[in-house]
Amino acid sequence: MKKIAYIEIDTHAEIAQDFIEIMQNSNEFEVDYYFSQRIRNQIKESRENIFLSDSSMIMDQLKIKKYDLIIIGTVHRYFNTFQAVTNKFNAAIIVHNINFTNISKSDLIKNILKKDLIYRLKLWWKEGLFYSSKVYKKAKNLLVLDQELASEKYKFLPLFYTKHVQNSENKVLKIVIPGGVSQMRRDYKRVFSNIRKWEYDLKNNSNLENKLIEFIFLGKADGNELREIIDLEKSLEQINITYFSERISQNDFEKWMSEADVLWCPIQQETEFFSQKEIYGTTKMTGNLGDAIKYGKLAIFPKNYPSKLDFIIPENDNLMEQFIQLKNINFDFQKNYNKKLVQENLKNILNQLITT
Repeated sequence: MKKIAYIEIDTHAEIAQDFIEIMQNSNEFEVDYYFSQRIRNQIKESRENIFLSDSSMIMDQLKIKKYDLIIIGTVHRYFNTFQAVTNKFNAAIIVHNINFTNISKSDLIKNILKKDLIYRLKLWWKEGLFYSSKVYKKAKNLLVLDQELASEKYKFLPLFYTKHVQNSENKVLKIVIPGGVSQMRRDYKRVFSNIRKWEYDLKNNSNLENKLIEFIFLGKADGNELREIIDLEKSLEQINITYFSERISQNDFEKWMSEADVLWCPIQQETEFFSQKEIYGTTKMTGNLGDAIKYGKLAIFPKNYPSKLDFIIPENDNLMEQFIQLKNINFDFQKNYNKKLVQENLKNILNQLITT
């Protein structure tokens, strides 16, 4: 059995969960998981091979066993620690923001001053922020979770498979917008504007085939977005909306995603990480891609989102009519995203990472 260590002491618990699930019952790989307490609290399983860790412990923990491969789930903090890991071990890093991996020291200095000054100074003084680019350069391999971001430099790590297949028989057309309700990453102003327009159309005897419509904002809403949703809800009579002001449990997320007729993903073309510009579909993956695959749902994306995937549908001018049409389309996710096939592809990639 080849031995792998998977480290997540920072951010992406959902990806760590995906890795656990796809690697279950592997006959070829034995995986140990090293999670911070915060990440551990978000993981479903309780297993002997899950260990609590942090930036002060991880190096000593990794030295105890001889691992063939170390996978680091996120490098957005603890750069000095991860530099030590990449110096000593065969390490691969999952990259979430490609432009950030190439950021220069001068740009880092400028970006420290742009926002979150105290937090960013802490990363500089205590966590080796200026080592960030070195960590990525030292890693034996860099990985991405979106096949369309793969290149010679960034290898595709297949994790997502379709595990929830539920054809909707809703009388109400349920349109789910998955992800945190933040204007920074999704264009919620346009969402609210469209819902108001459709409400007006429905009140005035529109020819829309389905007048039972519900929009589910499937992520925590706060600040300005929460206030706008509350105001929006008060103005609606024909359309229902569901929203959450607290973090959604994984069970609730799965329930709503399974019930969705279609996903609406109004991704902003540009976002930023550490004040560095990132472009969805070009330098950054959206989690909505994995959501669509995992729950077997067609997803409507903006026209400018670059994707050749068949289940990513570009918005057209009559968006509501598009929602109604997609409700009745059955797309075969199992053809390319069944668990057995994804496991086989993942096994091949892991063997490459171990031998190169």
